Amino acid sequence: MRLSPLFLAALAVACATPPPPAPAPQAAPPAPSATAPAPARPTPPVAKRLPHPVTQHGDTRQDDYFWLREKENPEVRAYLEAEAAYTAQVMKPTEALQQKLYAEMLGRIQQTDLEVPYRKGGFFYYSRTEEGKQYPIFCRKKGSLEAPEEVLLNPNVLSEGFKFFRVGTFEVSDDGNLLAYSVDTTGFREFTLHVKDLRTGKLGPERIEHTAGFDGAWAADNRTFFYATEDDAKRSYRVWRHTVGTDSQTDTLVYEEKNEHFRLSVQRTLSNEYILISSTSSTTSEVRFLPATKPSAQFQVVEPRKQDHEYSVDHHGGLFYILTNSGGRNFRLVTAPVKSPGQKNWKELIAHRPQVMLENLVLFKNHLAVLERDTGQPQLLITDLKTGASHRIQFPEQGYAVFPSSNAEFDTPVLRFQYTSLITPWSVFDYDMNTRERKLLKQQAVLGGYDASRYETERLLVPAQDGTQVPVSLVYRKGLKKDGRAPLLLQGYGSYGIPSMPFFNSNALSLLDRGVAVAVAHVRGGGDLGKPWHDAGRMRQKMNTFTDFIAVAEALVARGYTSKERLAIQGGSAGGLLMGAVTNMRPDLFKAVLAEVPFVDVLNTMSDTTLPLTVGEFEEWGNPQVKEEYEYLRQYCPYTNVTAKAYPAMLVKTSFNDSQVMYWEPAKWVAKLRALKTDPNPLLFQINMNGGHGGSSGRYDSLKERAFNYAFLLTQLGVEQ
Repeated sequence: MRLSPLFLAALAVACATPPPPAPAPQAAPPAPSATAPAPARPTPPVAKRLPHPVTQHGDTRQDDYFWLREKENPEVRAYLEAEAAYTAQVMKPTEALQQKLYAEMLGRIQQTDLEVPYRKGGFFYYSRTEEGKQYPIFCRKKGSLEAPEEVLLNPNVLSEGFKFFRVGTFEVSDDGNLLAYSVDTTGFREFTLHVKDLRTGKLGPERIEHTAGFDGAWAADNRTFFYATEDDAKRSYRVWRHTVGTDSQTDTLVYEEKNEHFRLSVQRTLSNEYILISSTSSTTSEVRFLPATKPSAQFQVVEPRKQDHEYSVDHHGGLFYILTNSGGRNFRLVTAPVKSPGQKNWKELIAHRPQVMLENLVLFKNHLAVLERDTGQPQLLITDLKTGASHRIQFPEQGYAVFPSSNAEFDTPVLRFQYTSLITPWSVFDYDMNTRERKLLKQQAVLGGYDASRYETERLLVPAQDGTQVPVSLVYRKGLKKDGRAPLLLQGYGSYGIPSMPFFNSNALSLLDRGVAVAVAHVRGGGDLGKPWHDAGRMRQKMNTFTDFIAVAEALVARGYTSKERLAIQGGSAGGLLMGAVTNMRPDLFKAVLAEVPFVDVLNTMSDTTLPLTVGEFEEWGNPQVKEEYEYLRQYCPYTNVTAKAYPAMLVKTSFNDSQVMYWEPAKWVAKLRALKTDPNPLLFQINMNGGHGGSSGRYDSLKERAFNYAFLLTQLGVEQ
């Protein structure tokens, strides 16, 4: 999926003093006097135009910048470098501001820190950070937290010599002796799987390339590992059985997914008794299972796939617990006997409720925890499996995010969850499901003295074009006057059924403390109000995503939270598509736009089935080979619909090795905008030559990127210190 970077839902924008004016002209002796010329404005690069007609369904489009797809072409690199140099020139007056913002954000972070350890198989696992180091260090202690520390993986050492480094799979065998882990050193999601003997610290012979980044499961024998590999389009399509210490060339293929709409994932149930292979498309799923004690047996199907039937599986005792959308779009929970798990034997445990989306579940020995979304608000429903009694955990705020976290033990009465809101730092709780007591284990430290009472949050409802009520989350410094004079950053995403959750982000304090309000538009296409909310913003209803966002922006202006001259917008990936579409539709409504790794060349990308993700996303966006779907996509594709008119100030960001939104999409978009736009507003294009879909991998590098973004937005919003 073309997901936004992790920070999409973490709200951020800051204010800064605009660059100082140029010195007054001075007379130059001797006479006659000569006025010193004003500093020349940097000249933006101009990409050459090479006609490339594209004809579909009798409609011909000119793609003059198609040549920018040639990644190895020196001219392409020269153009990208020229754009980077131009952006650096334009942003040079903000360098002091960037440094100030970076120092502020860094100053709030506990640089040497420790995550809350979680227990699994006699060990306490955790990660920790050290001041000055880019990456967290993965550790454990045996038996108790007072035991000596054992470092399992230190990415700060492993990343030496690489400009990008990311850990994917991280799975320890049942006996605690072996670690299967994968790493990506390019940013292109090219994960290589390794196996480390934790007793000796030595790596085995395994070096398995093209593995799915975050998948894998050990069998109960502590020597068999199941993993998935990707095809050339980066679709995880094969699952393999590997015996530790052997050549991966001899691994056994246990399942191949030949339907290009489906992707595979491999997990082990929390009960540890079964290994699951899930095959999923955007609308349909199928799950296979295998006893973890019989790794050489054949996987069996829970329920054969049927178009538009989605389900997921977990295990407890002699039953599978199945979340299914059969009988309701927002899912219900059923059980089925492991010996005959087909749909004819399903028994309903939690009925479908139109306003409540069942998102996920965690099965313990004596309890069931279900993550629900009730009219947009996340809830944790706890059920005692012995008595059948249920209750919800109560939360104090009107807008928040909560979800289970690090539950690795099956036989425990304690549920661990994380809680956060726009003003509440990330908090880790242990909740006793018997006594209903919760214990705060840790709240994210915000150095420098953070006081939540200084800020205010609101949750609004805004009528969309068709009358649908669209939720909006806001946060701002108390005392904000709703007189239309405050600067405001409005963020949005609205795709894949993913909710835009109101996370706390300490970086946003640099913005809020300068009087900038921040808002999130929970537009259709996301999962904020369940599956119907997603359905109402995908395929041939995708325009709702854009008109919802515009309606929210207009309402915030009309209600006095901001004005058109002080409104900035931000979105990443599929949220970058949102930015491109609304900017084409209503360029007069926004002062500045920040589009990160934006999916803006929708029509061309969805027409190219050789690209990663394309075929699997026909059920999200549509298939341009179908005339009606082509015509609908053509209506909103940002690149296709750029025209000669005035646009807001824009900062467009991408990564050269992004595998989810190829760099050439924003590159082509910027080139076309530069050729056609009629305004003098800055259009900046920054490309990270060493990053991935989320930008740089190191935490300090990521903060510098954020400071750069803020500096751009602040100067455009004209907010003084």
